[in-house]
Amino acid sequence: MFNAHRRIMNLRSAARSLSLSISLSLAIGGLVVSLAPAEASAAQKAAILLPGSINDQSWNAQGYEGVKRLKAMGWDVAYSENVQPADMAQAMRDYARKGYDVVIGHTGRFQSAAESVGPRFPSTLFVVGSGSAGSGKNVTAVDFDNTQFGYLEGVLAARMSKTGKIGSVNGLEGLPNVVAQVGAFRKGAQSVRPDIQVKIIYVQDMEDAGAAKEAALSLIAWGADFLTGKLNAGQAGIIAAAKDKSIYATGRSVQDTAMAPQNVLTNIVEQWGDMYAAIADADAHHSGGGQYRLYGLNSKGSTGAQLAYQAGQQFNPVVPAAIVQELNDDEKKFASGDLKVQVTAHDARGGL
Repeated sequence: MFNAHRRIMNLRSAARSLSLSISLSLAIGGLVVSLAPAEASAAQKAAILLPGSINDQSWNAQGYEGVKRLKAMGWDVAYSENVQPADMAQAMRDYARKGYDVVIGHTGRFQSAAESVGPRFPSTLFVVGSGSAGSGKNVTAVDFDNTQFGYLEGVLAARMSKTGKIGSVNGLEGLPNVVAQVGAFRKGAQSVRPDIQVKIIYVQDMEDAGAAKEAALSLIAWGADFLTGKLNAGQAGIIAAAKDKSIYATGRSVQDTAMAPQNVLTNIVEQWGDMYAAIADADAHHSGGGQYRLYGLNSKGSTGAQLAYQAGQQFNPVVPAAIVQELNDDEKKFASGDLKVQVTAHDARGGL
C-alpha cells in the first residue's frame, strides 16, 4: 500500500560505475527505501522490515547492517522502518506480491506474520530475525545464541559488582530470545557468585529511552551497581542512568560505549549482516527454507554476535585482566561444547 513514490536516478559510483535507484514511500506507517543496482532486473531481490528506526544505535541499526551486506553482495534490496505489529503480515505480503525472493522481518514479533503469509507465497523465503522456529518449506528463523552472551554478561556483572546487587531492564517479556538472554544473565552471575542479588524489570516499550532510564534508576536506588538490558532505542536510557549515577553497564553497540566510555564495560554486538547474508546465500542455492538457525560461539561461519567495547577491543580497560581471562576461558568452553547452559522462564522472571 504505497501512497507516495519518488525515484531518484543517475547516482553514479566512480568505483564501480553503478547507478542507484532510490524509491521512498510510506507503507503501513513505515518508511520504505529501495537500494537497487543498475542491473536490478537480473538481481535477486530482498526486503528487510524493521520495527523501529535505523538510527536507534541498537537493534534496528544492526538490522540495517543486513541491508548493506546484501546490497554489497549484489542483491536488489528494499527496507521498511517503523513497521508496527498490526501491519507486519501486510508488509510481508506486499513485498511477496512484488516478487521479492527473500523477505526478512527483523524481530521475533514477525514469527506469526511469516507463518501466516508464507504458505500463500511458496516462491518467497520469509526469514524471522530472532525468531523461534522454522515453518513449512519457506519460513526460516535465525538468531544468535542469546544464552551464551547473556551468561557472559552475568559473569562480568557479578565479578565487577561491589554492592552484590545487579539489574537488568528488558522488553518483550516471555519472548524466547529474551528469556534466553535474561535468564542466562541471572545464571551466569550466580555461577560465580551464588549470593549475588539479580533484579529484573520489564518495560512495555523497547523504544522508550525515558521509561528505560526510569526503570534503571529504580534499580540503582535499590542498590544495583551494574546494569544490562535487551532493548532497542530504549537501551540509551540504561546507559544514561549508568552515566548519571557513575555505575557500570553493558550495551548493544559500540555507539553505547561512545555515550558513556567510563561506564560501559562491553557490548553484545549482534552480527545480523553476517547472519542474513548466510541465509540469503543458502536460499540462492535452494537450501535456506523451513529451518531454525542458531549462530553462536560454537558455530561455523559466524558466531552471531561478539563482545566489543570498541573496534578491536573486547572490554573497557577497567576490567581486571583476571576477569577478562575468565570470560575468554568461558568463550572457549562454549566454542568446544564443554559449557552448555539451559534456561527456563523462571530464570528470566521479573523481580528478584
